[in-house]
Amino acid sequence: MRTSKKVLVIGGLLLSLWGMSYGLYYAVFVEHQTLDTISSALAASFSNAAGRKMEASKINLEGYALASYDYTRQVDVHSHWIGLGMLLIGLGIIFHKVSFGEELRITLALALLIGSALFPVGVLLQTVDRGFLPRLIASIGAALVTVSLAMVAAGFARSNE
Repeated sequence: MRTSKKVLVIGGLLLSLWGMSYGLYYAVFVEHQTLDTISSALAASFSNAAGRKMEASKINLEGYALASYDYTRQVDVHSHWIGLGMLLIGLGIIFHKVSFGEELRITLALALLIGSALFPVGVLLQTVDRGFLPRLIASIGAALVTVSLAMVAAGFARSNE
């Protein structure tokens, strides 16, 4: 098996296993508390609004928004790690049909793997810090995946097989 295929298949398997492990951890130890926070904040906000306590309602609604933001990113993170891992495995199986030299295929495989790992890390960091750096990390990861996939598509289009 060529090195580029090994990078994609083994890297994809590891990325998928990591995503599944993270998802299991989140589901068992964090998700239920987060869902309780979301539902109680929303219920308290509606209750306060019904009682014409608009400032308290607004505070509860902001708590709901924060918890919902974090929950969405946590779910996105593990599902993206798994999905991108599966994409890498699938590409690895047919990567020999990309009509580039092995050096460029290795570079593309590494860029795909790094981008596929980095993008969800940036999204995960946004639950801790909503500043520039986590968004930059996620953007770099997404750009690596997007550009590499475009090049792989061009390599498939050029294929003689």
